[in-house]
Parts: sequence; structure tokens; C-alpha cells
Amino acid sequence: MHSMPDAPSRPRVLSGAQPTADSYHLGNYFGAFKQWVALQDDFEAFYFIPDLHAITIEYDPAALRERTYVAAAQLLAAGVDPERSAVFVQSQVPEHAQLAWVLGGITGFGEASRMTQFKDKTTKGGSESASVGLFTYPILMAADILLYQADKVPVGEDQRQHVELTRNLAQRFNHRFGETFTVPEPYVLKATAKIYDLQEPGAKMSKSQSSPNGVVDLLDDPKKAAKKIRSAVTDSGSEIRFDPVEKPGISNLLLIFSALTDRSIDDIVAEFDGQQYGHFKVALGDLVADFVGTFGERTRELLGDRAELDRILAHGAAQAREVAATTLATVYDRSGFLPAK
Repeated sequence: MHSMPDAPSRPRVLSGAQPTADSYHLGNYFGAFKQWVALQDDFEAFYFIPDLHAITIEYDPAALRERTYVAAAQLLAAGVDPERSAVFVQSQVPEHAQLAWVLGGITGFGEASRMTQFKDKTTKGGSESASVGLFTYPILMAADILLYQADKVPVGEDQRQHVELTRNLAQRFNHRFGETFTVPEPYVLKATAKIYDLQEPGAKMSKSQSSPNGVVDLLDDPKKAAKKIRSAVTDSGSEIRFDPVEKPGISNLLLIFSALTDRSIDDIVAEFDGQQYGHFKVALGDLVADFVGTFGERTRELLGDRAELDRILAHGAAQAREVAATTLATVYDRSGFLPAK
């Protein structure tokens, strides 16, 4: 294994994907992982599985352990290269939790209360049923980012507020205790395609919100994936054209077709000119089946060798700790803690 090049000329990027489901889906792949793979060329990249975040809601320990392996295998299957990026599991780098505690001391209660994600997640059960962990989740997320002195944080639009909090905490700490943290910039991913629910094309594809038929999982059986595409909701009329307002169903399918083939939407529309929705959906179903078939095979191959996965993740954690421990030592010193002898 090569160690990561020390060239400070390469800016750092950090991102994570929650291990809260048995499979990621097409929306995750085109919305995030495909870009993460591309970012490895120009950035020193840190990609991790946030298992500490996953325990802020009720969960099953055996399922979490399995899903963490499955998540790691899918990142590798997507093309994240452990020779070029640090790929690791959050709980294996104790500095994440340690820095979160220090940052908690400079975060206002009101400031944390204003986080919209906490509000969204507690609308059903109210904040009474929520854990303190769910409330402090954005502070742990700030620690995740600041530990690595990341310049850029690839996030979806829904996480932008958390990056704002991270910036505020970094500036506050720097102001009170001396320049310590890089103030990160959100890097809002121009998703190769923002993929919507196949059954409700007005809503984004999401494990928690969508019906099972609305989501194509990356580990779906290929035939099942093709069937979901063929039974996707389309719009009135029969013309295949891109119009997200009038024709959200077919527009979403065109986006998926374009994302899978790297062809322009105009090019695809021209190819299916004069054809029925049915023809188009069969062609797209075949493409999706091929894609998830290959992806699933690669993932299962990786999962077949847990010892190798453990080795890759241990290597990633060691790389991450090299950077994280340096940051934390500075933070502890500036915070007035006694040095460990």
C-alpha cells in the first residue's frame, strides 16, 4: 500500500455516506459517489462511513455492523480507490467523538435548535422522543469536517446549513483560541443527475420517503430493477421529450438514461423520436439492469472477503488518524488541556 502523497498543493475533500440501509440507490450513486470518484484526481480525499451518526436513532447493532461492511463495499465498487483516498469507518477514528465534545462547548443551544434537519426529523414524534445525539448530530458533523482541515465538503443542498454551522464553529474557535481550523467551503455537488422517485417524480429518490417501487437499489436483482423502470409513472401524452414541469416522469427517466450512458438528453430524445414510452422504458430498463448487475457483482465479490475489507478500512483509519490526531493535539493544547505524558 502506498501512503498518501504529502503534497500540500492538493486541497482536501471530505464526505461520508450513512450506513442506514441495506443498499444505496441510483440517486446516491449519481448524486454523490460518481463525483467522489472524480474528485480523487484533484483532491486528497477522505471518504468515510459515519456509523457514530447512525446510532442517534433506534437501531439494531448486528444490522449496523453488516450495513457498515455493505456500505464500504459499495463505495469501493463505485470506484473509490483506497490507494488514492482514505476510506474508513468513523468509529475507528476516536478523534471524531473527541473533537465533537470540544466543539459542543462553543455551540449555543439556540444555534443547535435552529438546525432544520433536527426539526424535520422530529416533526412526527416531537423532540420529546428524540435523542440528545440527534440534536448534537450537526456538531459531530462539524468535527468530522474540521478534523481533516478540509477545504471542500461535497454536500447535497439539504446539508448546506450544517456546513454553515461548521464554518461558524471554526471561525469562533479560531477567534477565541488562535488560528486552528481551515474554514471549509460547501461544494454543492452538481449531481450528474438529480434522480427522482419513479412513482412520484415530484419527490427525490429517497429510502426513507419513497415507496419500494420508487427506488432502484444498487444491489437490486437486475430483473427487478428493470421491472421498476418499466412500471415507472409516466405522463399523459406519448411524446418523449425533456420537460421537468409538464412531463416530470419521462424527464426523470431521460436523466437516468443520460447519467448511465454519458449521452446528452437531446441525443437520447432524437434516438427515440416517434417511439412509444414503452419502447423507451424497455431500453432504459435493460441499461439499468446491466448497471446494477455489474455493480452488485463487484460489491458481493468485495463482501466475500471480509479480511481484505477489514484491511482496507484499517489502512484508511490509519491514514485518517495521522491527520486527525495532529488536528486534535493542537485543539487540546489551545483548549488548555494538559499534555498527555
